[in-house]
Amino acid sequence: MTGPTRRARAGTTLGTTLGFGEKLFSSSEERRFVSAIESGLESVEAALVDEMSFADDLADVTSRYLLDAGGKRIRPTLALVTAQLGNGNNDPVIQAAAAIEITHLASLYHDDVMDEAEMRRGVPSAQIQWNNSIAILTGDLLFARASKLVAGLGETIIRLQADTFERLCLGQLHETMGPRDDEDAIEHYIQVLADKTGSLIAAAAQTGVLLAGAPVEYRDAVTAFGEKIGIAFQLVDDIIDLAPPVGETGKTPGTDLRSGVSTLPLLYLRRLATTDPEAADLLTRIERDVNVAHYAEADDEELTAAIAELRAHDVTRQTLAEAQRWSREAVADLAPLPEGPVKKALVRFADSIVERSR
Repeated sequence: MTGPTRRARAGTTLGTTLGFGEKLFSSSEERRFVSAIESGLESVEAALVDEMSFADDLADVTSRYLLDAGGKRIRPTLALVTAQLGNGNNDPVIQAAAAIEITHLASLYHDDVMDEAEMRRGVPSAQIQWNNSIAILTGDLLFARASKLVAGLGETIIRLQADTFERLCLGQLHETMGPRDDEDAIEHYIQVLADKTGSLIAAAAQTGVLLAGAPVEYRDAVTAFGEKIGIAFQLVDDIIDLAPPVGETGKTPGTDLRSGVSTLPLLYLRRLATTDPEAADLLTRIERDVNVAHYAEADDEELTAAIAELRAHDVTRQTLAEAQRWSREAVADLAPLPEGPVKKALVRFADSIVERSR
């Protein structure tokens, strides 16, 4: 990948993911901060290209498949942002940020197999492009490469990566098994989001603090922020999943529901259906048509109509309110951080998360 391509991708990340802009970050200190993040992202992108190259021709193609498909680079960006609380970008921070993004990419290969997803980032998912075994093994290769990257960064980072990987697996396991009979389904779902998404975002935020020599008291603040903003991010994704496709994303409305994933709007609808006949009717139609579409392997028009109805239902607005609550709590956890561009950037990122649903 050429230098200009990396710069373009870094600029896009800052503008569209964290919500940075010239008007928001206009002082000389803030412009230096943005420049540091942009240059850091260029270095991370170069490291990703280098580290995801394998001597084996097949592994080289499959491992870079989703990398080349794009991505917002949210996690390495957060690592670079929190590193500015200390000494800023350095080689260990760049190395760890690349390892975190590789871990994220590895999890996508596995998630798509388990969810039977057909598309990822606008291209056929890896198991559609090849098969399940190749997708799983590619994910394993990337997890191994991420572990090699953090091996030289000290016991604290090694343990953080191992703990995070454990939580990723537990989250997927609990999602697959579903809640126990004596467990609240919504609380179970939120914990799954915390493990599957929040844990890795929190690890990215911690990494910047730990490897840039920032004051240790900032670690808890950015960890809590990362986990809660990860939950908010996924709740907004639950809403976006119900929306008609925009552009050539290849996504069908209700992709998660069609795959049998009970997102928060559906969980709220199930709870409401115990007392509300109209909610019960909508739930019946969705669950019936999901089964029809799944077993017939066909897009069902009635299911599409029911998903549009769910999108307009109050349970979806309730989901947005819950995402906003988690975002507010994440921002509140930043209180120990000093006023300045880092805190301003993290607050702006939290705002941009919930704005994606509009």
